[in-house]
Amino acid sequence: MEVIAASLRAERLRTGLSLTEVARRAGLAKSTLSQLESGAGNPSLETLWALCVALEIPFSRLLAAPRPRVQVIRAGEGPAVGSTQSDYRATLLSASPPGARRDVYGVVAEPGPHRASAPHLPGVVEHVVISSGRALVGTAAEPVELHPGDYICYPADVPHVFQALEPGTRAVLVSEHH
Repeated sequence: MEVIAASLRAERLRTGLSLTEVARRAGLAKSTLSQLESGAGNPSLETLWALCVALEIPFSRLLAAPRPRVQVIRAGEGPAVGSTQSDYRATLLSASPPGARRDVYGVVAEPGPHRASAPHLPGVVEHVVISSGRALVGTAAEPVELHPGDYICYPADVPHVFQALEPGTRAVLVSEHH
């Protein structure tokens, strides 16, 4: 939470927007944003995405702490955020370094309601490879069932979904910013 709080505050100040304006754009109460900036609370994936859209920043900017050049993140470790809509956790594996425009996430999901994502910034494309289990992934209008080893690429600037169809579904998601 310390990294998220500091990142939120820094990005809001960078944009010159008030707490009130960022909260309005993200559809949150001003008090909620104030608590998050102070390191209090436990924000959901949806709340953090809404803030990223409001601030026009990639999601990884809220989670990424400086990393060494050689980096190993063991399974189950790393900065993770859960969804309030479904049993879905995304762990930032690699934030986009300066000059690059992609973030890499490890996803762990369980069967149940789908994880619905609102459109990201214009031009964002997501790439997903299923490593275990099965899932429906892609645009909300046309999700595709994927099995281990299957890959999908879809525009993420439209509503999109991820729904685990088997216990222990795991995937790698790359978010590409254009």
